[in-house]
Amino acid sequence: MRAAVMYGAGDVRVEDRPDPKIHEPTDAVVRVLRAAICGSDLWPYAAMPATDQGRPMGHEFLGVIEEAGSQVPGLSAGDLVITPFTWCDNTCDFCRKGLQTSCRHGGRYGFTGVDGGQGEAVRVPQAQGTLVKLPVAADSALLPSLLTLSDVLCTGHHGAVKAGVSRGDTVTVIGDGAVGLFAVLAAHRLGAGQIILMGGHTDRTSLGRDFGATDIVAERGDKGVAVIKELTGGLGAHSVVEAVGTQESMMQAIRSTRPGGHVGYVGVAHGVELPGQELFYAEVHMLGGPAPVRRFLPELIGLIWNRQIDPGRVFDLELPLDQAAEGYQAMDERRAIKTLLRP
Repeated sequence: MRAAVMYGAGDVRVEDRPDPKIHEPTDAVVRVLRAAICGSDLWPYAAMPATDQGRPMGHEFLGVIEEAGSQVPGLSAGDLVITPFTWCDNTCDFCRKGLQTSCRHGGRYGFTGVDGGQGEAVRVPQAQGTLVKLPVAADSALLPSLLTLSDVLCTGHHGAVKAGVSRGDTVTVIGDGAVGLFAVLAAHRLGAGQIILMGGHTDRTSLGRDFGATDIVAERGDKGVAVIKELTGGLGAHSVVEAVGTQESMMQAIRSTRPGGHVGYVGVAHGVELPGQELFYAEVHMLGGPAPVRRFLPELIGLIWNRQIDPGRVFDLELPLDQAAEGYQAMDERRAIKTLLRP
């Protein structure tokens, strides 16, 4: 099969790799119909040390089951399925608490001998707990929207939930990438009264307005915080979603939150160090981490199937799999919000 492999910063190649096969009776092999490049893939694209082995890339995909192991009841060849960005058994004690990303028997695509999602096929471990059937045909126009469920739509939703968004609240979203845009969409759906999107790319913030943002703040750092305070009567927002993962964005989130408010942090953190004394006196709640996508899938699939939301609009670049390197470059250079790949 053909699959995208990263060999170092800026070095993505699409090459022939062994076809995936069933290793354990709990496995399934999925033929990929749509895959995506994630904003988190840009961190290794910018800084991964060169390697001779390469790293299979991708964790966002949907497709059709080609073969299911003997211990995958309820799923069979021909089923159209979506996967969360991590695989899980969905039965362990952590999974039962809705923390599927901490599954005792789970893992990540592209590591420990498991395929990445940016390829023609993937071996999915713990398939029964991981994969969810989709209520559409394999040629449905809803596939791009459904693809967002594998990570970014659920991650934006997770950020809004962890930020405690409720009806009438003032919400600030830091970051105009796909996750930030979907945090706006989630905040709007949860009934927020004012939604402030912090971002400096007009093509993205325009989509953010379509998703429900009432105000756009292009300033960053302390200047951006000052604008947030001005828009919120000097108090700061009730709820802030941090969707970037840098030191600047995290401090911007904390400083934009009113005392007693909530920060939901879902940007993958890189080089973030929190000053203890400032955090102590800020008196804000902080919750976040990786989204338990498997927990959210049933609810959010229904919203897409019923045409209540249209998250597929976030894909502004579509390429064949063999042009994956161009998709990475376009996102890295901010020429694309999110790239969809067709194997």
